[in-house]
Amino acid sequence: MPELPEMENYRRLLSGLIVNRLITETEVTREKSINIESQRFDRLLRGQSIRQVERRAKYLLFTLTSGETLVLHLMLGGILFYGTEAEKPERTVQVRIGFGERYLNFIGLRLGYLHVVEAGQLQPLFAKLGPEPFEPSFTEPAFTERLARRKGTLKSNLVDQSVLAGIGNCYSDEICFDAGLRPARKPASLQPVEFERLYLSMRRVLAEATEFGGYMDMPLYPGDRLTGGFDSRCRVYDREGEPCLRCGGTIVREDVSSKKSYCCPACQS
Repeated sequence: MPELPEMENYRRLLSGLIVNRLITETEVTREKSINIESQRFDRLLRGQSIRQVERRAKYLLFTLTSGETLVLHLMLGGILFYGTEAEKPERTVQVRIGFGERYLNFIGLRLGYLHVVEAGQLQPLFAKLGPEPFEPSFTEPAFTERLARRKGTLKSNLVDQSVLAGIGNCYSDEICFDAGLRPARKPASLQPVEFERLYLSMRRVLAEATEFGGYMDMPLYPGDRLTGGFDSRCRVYDREGEPCLRCGGTIVREDVSSKKSYCCPACQS
């Protein structure tokens, strides 16, 4: 599932590709992927432009010149592709938005969605989300205070969107590895120095993953050499049975809080 780095990478790249470009057409092949009737969806978008592309947690927000916002959540298996009809990959497209000869294709929206939301409805939609990891006010003391008394494991709290916004299965494991902590640890068991390490690791891992384009396996557009660049840089995620890059131990997969999790028992405590 795309997480903060993947969605931030999409946001940055799409801002240079589609902002202020006229929407010339739309096509919806799966009505359940949108929240209004497809003909109305087309009438609302056709002739408009996307004024800006923003991100909140794992959501992308496409603000239209008319004032409405397209809210995208890719969920599990969703990806984006921007290009001509001839360049489109052989994948099922649920929604596409045309910008002249090029289209933004929303692929794999079986669980994900692209909803039209009025300006006044955005704040209630995100009211239950926790702080963004890079918010200036989200300091190490604020991070520690938020996690210290919570039940569950580090894994369950890091992926809980009401605790922190934007982290999922992959980066929760990568953050714990960077901090030298087991994902199954309880927040209450951490010492102050360990909370500090975890906070710094969170910011370091997410920044690096965003810089290298996240782990998505398909380019956003032809010639895109950034998207997916972090996949080969994952230290533990999906590397079961491989040697640890830090200590040479063996990466294992464990079920932590009913979620798959990867770690190195030899150097994570």
